[in-house]
Amino acid sequence: MNTITISLFTTLCVGILSASPPETLVRKKRYWIIDSFQITEEYPGPFPYLLGKIEVEKKFAVGFNLQGQGVTEEPKGTLSIDTQTGEIWVHKKIDYEEYQNLKLTFEARKIQNNVVDTRLGVEVKVMDINDNAPRFEKETYPVNLKESASQNTFLTGVLASDKDKYMTNNGTLDLRIVSVSPLPIDLEFYIEQSGPGNNRVGTILFKGCLDHEKAEKYTILVEAKDRGEKVQLSSTSTVIINIEDGNNHLPVFTGHTGSGRVKEGDEKVPVLRLQVSDQDTPGTDAWRAVYTIHGDTGNHFRITTDPQSNEGVLFVDKALDYEKGSLRNLSVSVTNVVPYHTCQVKSRPDEGLWDVVTTGDVPAIRQVVVTVEDVNEPPFFTPDVKNITVNENMPVGLTLEVFTATDLDHSYDNTLLYMKGEDLNEWVKVDSKTGTITTAKLLDREAPNVINGHYKVTLYAVDSGKPPMTGTGTLNIHLNDQNDNTPFLERTSMDMCLSDQASVTNITALDLDGDPYSGPFRFQLEGDVKDKWRIEPNNGYTVSLVKETTVHAGYHELKLRVFDLQGQQAVHNLSVSVCECDQMQHCNLRSATQLGGGTAIGILLALLLLGVLLLALMLSCEGEMRPIILEESSGALMKSYIETPGSDCAVPLLCQQIPAITAVTHDNCKKSTAAGAELESQSSYLLRASGQVYRPGLGRQQGSLHRVQSTTLNKSMIVSSKYWSEDSYLATYDGLLPVLHKRTYRLQMQGNELGDYPPHPYAEEGDPETSSQLDVISIPESPFNTDMLLHLGPRFNTLASLCTPKLNSS
Repeated sequence: MNTITISLFTTLCVGILSASPPETLVRKKRYWIIDSFQITEEYPGPFPYLLGKIEVEKKFAVGFNLQGQGVTEEPKGTLSIDTQTGEIWVHKKIDYEEYQNLKLTFEARKIQNNVVDTRLGVEVKVMDINDNAPRFEKETYPVNLKESASQNTFLTGVLASDKDKYMTNNGTLDLRIVSVSPLPIDLEFYIEQSGPGNNRVGTILFKGCLDHEKAEKYTILVEAKDRGEKVQLSSTSTVIINIEDGNNHLPVFTGHTGSGRVKEGDEKVPVLRLQVSDQDTPGTDAWRAVYTIHGDTGNHFRITTDPQSNEGVLFVDKALDYEKGSLRNLSVSVTNVVPYHTCQVKSRPDEGLWDVVTTGDVPAIRQVVVTVEDVNEPPFFTPDVKNITVNENMPVGLTLEVFTATDLDHSYDNTLLYMKGEDLNEWVKVDSKTGTITTAKLLDREAPNVINGHYKVTLYAVDSGKPPMTGTGTLNIHLNDQNDNTPFLERTSMDMCLSDQASVTNITALDLDGDPYSGPFRFQLEGDVKDKWRIEPNNGYTVSLVKETTVHAGYHELKLRVFDLQGQQAVHNLSVSVCECDQMQHCNLRSATQLGGGTAIGILLALLLLGVLLLALMLSCEGEMRPIILEESSGALMKSYIETPGSDCAVPLLCQQIPAITAVTHDNCKKSTAAGAELESQSSYLLRASGQVYRPGLGRQQGSLHRVQSTTLNKSMIVSSKYWSEDSYLATYDGLLPVLHKRTYRLQMQGNELGDYPPHPYAEEGDPETSSQLDVISIPESPFNTDMLLHLGPRFNTLASLCTPKLNSS
C-alpha cells in the first residue's frame, strides 16, 4: 500500500473566554487537522486494509462518523471508519474510469450528549493505473474483393479504443498488421491509422496485384497496443479478404455444330451452335460467355448464350430473302460478362505504390457463313394499295387501273394469274393476264356497299408454283357525286283535321345525292290551290303544308313539285284525307258498320270487286316475282280500334309494278285454293295499300275498316327498290294509290253501325216452330256499275264480265 500523505485540510480555532478565577470558566484553543488521502485503483488486496487515521485533540470522549461516496453513497461499501479511533479502512477495489475522486463528510460527536462538535470534509483521490487494454469494435472484418481491383483500393476500416485516461500513455494506442496468411506473392497489405490516441481508425489497403489462382482468401491479423509505462496492454482483430475470381482467362472458340442452312422466309429458328473453352471458374461471370454478331446489316440474326453449356446459339430472327443473296457472311466475337483483366508487378519502390502493368479485353473472333435456301414465295403488288377517283355513272368497259404483281423467285418458272377478290356490287372485271381492271356495270355513288363515296375492290395474283402462292392488292375507288337522283318525299299520304283555323302538317323531302346536288329544297304546289292549300316556307328540308278553312272534308289529291339546289325536279302526288279529329288529334273515321243495310251490302260488293281485281292483277303480271329485300326495318305500329285485333301476316308482293306495299291480313292469308279466302286476302291487301285494314270475322265492331295513320316510305326502302326493278316505283305507286283512296273513301257514310240494333227473339230454345221471318232472305239485285273499271284500263274487262254475269251470258 502506498504511504499516506497527511496535509492540512482545515484548521479549527476555538477561543477560550477568560474571567475572574472564581467566577468564570476558561477554554483553551484546540487544533483538528483532517487529512487528504490517495488510493490506487484496482488494488488487489488483501481487504480490508488501513487507508489512514484522523488524529484529534480530545479533552473529553468523542465518537467519529464518516458519510458520503464510498460509505453511504456509491460505490457503497468501499470505505468505513472506526468510531472510536478514527481509522479509515478500504474494503474492495475501485475503478478510476468510474470514480476519480470520493468526497465524504467527517463528524466528531460528544459521547455524553451525542452533539456534533466538529464537521469537516474529507477527499480521497483515486490514482489511475494501466488496467484497460485497447478494444476493437469488431472481432472480425470480412471483405469481398474483385480480382481485378487496382492497388491502393480501400479494403476496410478497423476501429479500436482505450478506456484509460486520455492524453496519458495508458490511454494512447497504436495499430499494426501482425501477420497475413497465406504469405502474399506480388502483393502487400498495409494499414494507415488516424484519429485521437485513444480512438484509432485503421484503413487496410494493398500494393501490387491480386491473383485468385494464387490465393482465394487472405487472413490479416491487426493489433491495437497501448503505451503503458509499467505494462503495455493489447488486443487483436481479424480481417478476412475473399478474392472473387476475375476474368484473367479469355474464352477461345473450339468449334461449331449445326447445318448453317435456313429456308427463306423462316423466322425465330436456330442455325448454328458455337463452342468455346474458358479456364476461369465455371458458372461465374468470368466464365460466362457473351457473343456479339458483326456484319449483320439487316439485323436478321440474333445470338444467345446457353447458360448450361456456355455455347452461343445463332438464330435467324427476321426472315431472309434468297433473291437478295444465298450466302450471308458474318463474324462472331466472344468475351465474358466480367471484362478480361491481368496484372503484373514490374518493380517495388521503397515508398509509394508499386509499378504494375494491366491488360484489358482482347475478344476472340470466328467467321460464320449462313446458306439461304430458295422457296416459292408469293408475288406482291407494288404498291399493294391504289386509290383512284372517277365520276359515278361512267360507261361500262372503262379502264380504271392496271395492277402488276412481281415474283422474285428466279428458280421457279412462274406465270401469274390475276383474279378478282372482293367486289360486293360486281362492278368490275379483271383481265387474268394483264391485271387490268375495267367497269362491268355503271358505278353508282348511292349504291349499297359504298361508304362515304368509297368503294373497295381486292385483286389476287396467283403464281404457278407448287404450292401456288397468292399476293393481294387493293383498289380504293373514290366516286365523285353527280346529280342523278331527283328529290322524293318521305311520305305521300297524310291525314288532316277539319277546324275553324288553318291546319298544318309537315312534308319532308330527301335526295340520295350529296352536296351540292341535294337540299335544301324548293317546294311548289301546282293546280287549283289558291285560298285552299299553301306551303310555308317554300325552302328547306321539311316544310309545312297548310290547309285553309275553305277545304271541305274528304279525299284530296295535290301535286307538289320539288327542286334540288341544281334545279333537278320531280312532281309528286300528295294524298290528303281531311276529316274530323278527336281530342287526341286523330281522324274519327266512320266505320263501315255504321252504314245502313243497303250500304253494307255495297261494301261487301266493293270488297268482292277489289279481291277479283287483285286476282286479275296477279294473272296479268309477267316475269318472275321477286320479294323486295329491305335494307333496314322501318315498321310502324298499326292503329286499331278493337281490343283484340287478331293475327296478321305478310303477303308477298304480287309483281314488280307494286314494289313498296306491304300486305297485312288475318290468319287466313296463308296459301289456299278456296276462292273466298283468296278474295278476302287480296281485298285486305288493297285496303292496306290505301291506308285501311280490313279484319273479318272478329265479332262486334270487327270486320270493319280501320284507318292507318299514314303511308310512309323511308330512304332505305327507296334505295332497295331502285335496284330491284328498273321501272320507277313512283309512277305506279302514285297512280294506283289515288284510285284506291277514292273507292274506299266513298264507303264512309253516315248510318247505324251494323249489329248495333237491340236483339230480337225469333224463337225459344226447344221450340220446334220456326219463325217465318227466317225462311227467306231476299237480296235486291242491283246492276254492277262497270264504269268504275274504266279508270283501270282494258286489262280489267275480264273482271267486269265476272262481276256482271248477265252481260257475260248475253
